[in-house]
Amino acid sequence: MSRKVAMYGMLVALAFLLSYVETLIPFSFGVPGIKLGLANLVTVTALFCMGERQACWLSLVRIVLAGLTFGSLSVMAYSLAGGLLSLACMIGAKKVFRWEMVPVSVAGGIAHNLGQLLLAVWAVKTGALWYYLPALLAAGTAAGFVIGLLGGLVAERILPVIGNGGLE
Repeated sequence: MSRKVAMYGMLVALAFLLSYVETLIPFSFGVPGIKLGLANLVTVTALFCMGERQACWLSLVRIVLAGLTFGSLSVMAYSLAGGLLSLACMIGAKKVFRWEMVPVSVAGGIAHNLGQLLLAVWAVKTGALWYYLPALLAAGTAAGFVIGLLGGLVAERILPVIGNGGLE
Protein backbone atom coordinates (compact mmCIF):
# COMPACT_ATOMS: atom_id res chain seq x y z
CA MET A 1 0.00 0.00 0.00
CA SER A 2 2.78 2.47 0.86
CA ARG A 3 4.50 1.74 -2.46
CA LYS A 4 1.27 2.53 -4.29
CA VAL A 5 0.78 5.82 -2.44
CA ALA A 6 4.39 6.79 -3.03
CA MET A 7 4.08 6.10 -6.78
CA TYR A 8 0.88 8.15 -7.04
CA GLY A 9 2.44 11.00 -5.11
CA MET A 10 5.52 10.96 -7.31
CA LEU A 11 3.48 10.93 -10.53
CA VAL A 12 1.17 13.74 -9.37
CA ALA A 13 4.23 15.79 -8.39
CA LEU A 14 5.86 15.11 -11.75
CA ALA A 15 2.72 16.08 -13.68
CA PHE A 16 2.34 19.20 -11.54
CA LEU A 17 5.99 20.11 -12.16
CA LEU A 18 5.59 19.62 -15.92
CA SER A 19 2.49 21.85 -15.81
CA TYR A 20 4.57 24.52 -14.12
CA VAL A 21 7.44 24.17 -16.58
CA GLU A 22 4.98 24.61 -19.42
CA THR A 23 3.82 27.94 -17.95
CA LEU A 24 7.43 29.16 -18.10
CA ILE A 25 7.92 28.39 -21.79
CA PRO A 26 7.14 31.43 -23.95
CA PHE A 27 5.21 29.53 -26.57
CA SER A 28 2.63 31.09 -28.87
CA PHE A 29 1.41 30.31 -32.35
CA GLY A 30 -1.26 33.00 -32.32
CA VAL A 31 -4.01 30.43 -31.74
CA PRO A 32 -5.53 30.22 -28.26
CA GLY A 33 -5.28 26.82 -26.63
CA ILE A 34 -2.16 25.48 -28.31
CA LYS A 35 0.21 24.04 -25.71
CA LEU A 36 2.92 21.45 -25.62
CA GLY A 37 0.98 19.17 -23.27
CA LEU A 38 3.99 18.15 -21.20
CA ALA A 39 1.89 16.98 -18.23
CA ASN A 40 0.05 14.58 -20.52
CA LEU A 41 3.29 12.59 -20.64
CA VAL A 42 2.50 11.42 -17.11
CA THR A 43 -1.15 10.71 -17.95
CA VAL A 44 -0.47 8.62 -21.05
CA THR A 45 2.34 6.73 -19.32
CA ALA A 46 0.09 6.02 -16.33
CA LEU A 47 -2.67 4.84 -18.67
CA PHE A 48 -0.36 2.23 -20.17
CA CYS A 49 1.56 1.27 -17.04
CA MET A 50 -1.01 1.54 -14.28
CA GLY A 51 -4.49 1.46 -15.78
CA GLU A 52 -7.44 3.61 -16.71
CA ARG A 53 -8.71 4.47 -13.24
CA GLN A 54 -5.26 5.48 -12.02
CA ALA A 55 -4.61 7.65 -15.08
CA CYS A 56 -7.98 9.38 -14.57
CA TRP A 57 -7.27 10.17 -10.94
CA LEU A 58 -3.76 11.41 -11.68
CA SER A 59 -5.04 13.65 -14.46
CA LEU A 60 -7.89 15.08 -12.38
CA VAL A 61 -5.66 15.82 -9.39
CA ARG A 62 -3.07 17.47 -11.63
CA ILE A 63 -5.66 19.61 -13.43
CA VAL A 64 -7.19 20.83 -10.17
CA LEU A 65 -3.81 21.54 -8.55
CA ALA A 66 -2.42 23.31 -11.61
CA GLY A 67 -5.64 25.26 -12.12
CA LEU A 68 -5.69 26.47 -8.53
CA THR A 69 -1.97 27.27 -8.52
CA PHE A 70 -1.21 28.66 -11.98
CA GLY A 71 -4.58 29.58 -13.42
CA SER A 72 -8.14 30.45 -12.56
CA LEU A 73 -11.49 28.71 -12.45
CA SER A 74 -12.00 29.34 -16.16
CA VAL A 75 -8.56 27.90 -16.97
CA MET A 76 -9.44 24.89 -14.83
CA ALA A 77 -12.78 24.49 -16.65
CA TYR A 78 -11.05 24.47 -20.04
CA SER A 79 -8.41 22.04 -18.77
CA LEU A 80 -11.11 19.75 -17.39
CA ALA A 81 -13.09 19.86 -20.64
CA GLY A 82 -10.01 18.98 -22.66
CA GLY A 83 -8.63 16.53 -20.14
CA LEU A 84 -11.83 14.52 -19.72
CA LEU A 85 -12.45 14.21 -23.46
CA SER A 86 -8.79 13.39 -23.97
CA LEU A 87 -8.86 10.62 -21.36
CA ALA A 88 -12.05 9.14 -22.79
CA CYS A 89 -10.57 9.08 -26.29
CA MET A 90 -7.24 7.66 -25.12
CA ILE A 91 -9.01 4.89 -23.20
CA GLY A 92 -11.02 4.05 -26.32
CA ALA A 93 -7.98 4.25 -28.59
CA LYS A 94 -5.98 2.02 -26.25
CA LYS A 95 -8.56 -0.72 -26.73
CA VAL A 96 -7.87 -0.55 -30.47
CA PHE A 97 -4.11 0.08 -30.50
CA ARG A 98 -3.20 -1.97 -27.39
CA TRP A 99 0.47 -1.13 -26.77
CA GLU A 100 0.94 1.49 -29.46
CA MET A 101 1.31 4.63 -27.38
CA VAL A 102 1.79 7.12 -30.25
CA PRO A 103 -1.68 6.78 -31.84
CA VAL A 104 -3.30 6.74 -28.41
CA SER A 105 -1.46 9.92 -27.46
CA VAL A 106 -2.32 11.57 -30.79
CA ALA A 107 -6.00 10.78 -30.18
CA GLY A 108 -5.64 12.36 -26.74
CA GLY A 109 -3.94 15.49 -28.07
CA ILE A 110 -6.61 16.04 -30.71
CA ALA A 111 -9.43 15.33 -28.26
CA HIS A 112 -7.97 17.71 -25.67
CA ASN A 113 -7.99 20.59 -28.14
CA LEU A 114 -11.46 19.63 -29.38
CA GLY A 115 -12.82 19.52 -25.82
CA GLN A 116 -11.50 22.98 -25.09
CA LEU A 117 -12.87 24.31 -28.39
CA LEU A 118 -16.30 22.82 -27.70
CA LEU A 119 -16.37 24.53 -24.29
CA ALA A 120 -15.24 27.83 -25.82
CA VAL A 121 -17.92 27.68 -28.55
CA TRP A 122 -20.54 26.94 -25.89
CA ALA A 123 -19.30 29.64 -23.48
CA VAL A 124 -18.92 32.41 -26.05
CA LYS A 125 -22.02 31.35 -27.99
CA THR A 126 -20.43 31.76 -31.40
CA GLY A 127 -19.48 29.31 -34.10
CA ALA A 128 -16.76 31.66 -35.33
CA LEU A 129 -14.29 29.88 -33.06
CA TRP A 130 -14.44 26.82 -35.33
CA TYR A 131 -12.02 28.81 -37.48
CA TYR A 132 -9.28 27.64 -35.10
CA LEU A 133 -10.07 23.94 -35.58
CA PRO A 134 -7.49 23.14 -38.32
CA ALA A 135 -4.64 24.70 -36.32
CA LEU A 136 -5.78 22.99 -33.12
CA LEU A 137 -6.03 19.60 -34.89
CA ALA A 138 -2.52 20.01 -36.30
CA ALA A 139 -1.12 21.09 -32.93
CA GLY A 140 -2.86 18.24 -31.11
CA THR A 141 -1.51 15.75 -33.61
CA ALA A 142 2.06 17.07 -33.36
CA ALA A 143 2.05 17.32 -29.56
CA GLY A 144 0.39 13.91 -29.22
CA PHE A 145 3.00 12.35 -31.49
CA VAL A 146 5.92 13.73 -29.48
CA ILE A 147 4.32 12.92 -26.12
CA GLY A 148 3.53 9.40 -27.37
CA LEU A 149 7.14 8.82 -28.40
CA LEU A 150 8.44 10.11 -25.07
CA GLY A 151 5.79 8.13 -23.17
CA GLY A 152 6.89 4.95 -24.89
CA LEU A 153 10.47 5.56 -23.80
CA VAL A 154 9.39 6.25 -20.22
CA ALA A 155 7.11 3.20 -20.11
CA GLU A 156 9.95 0.94 -21.30
CA ARG A 157 11.99 2.04 -18.33
CA ILE A 158 9.39 2.00 -15.57
CA LEU A 159 7.43 -1.16 -16.48
CA PRO A 160 10.23 -3.45 -15.27
CA VAL A 161 10.14 -1.58 -11.95
CA ILE A 162 6.38 -1.50 -11.33
CA GLY A 163 5.13 -4.24 -13.64
CA ASN A 164 2.05 -3.79 -15.83
CA GLY A 165 -0.73 -2.96 -13.40
CA GLY A 166 1.53 -3.86 -10.51
CA LEU A 167 0.15 -1.00 -8.42
CA GLU A 168 -3.55 -1.82 -8.78
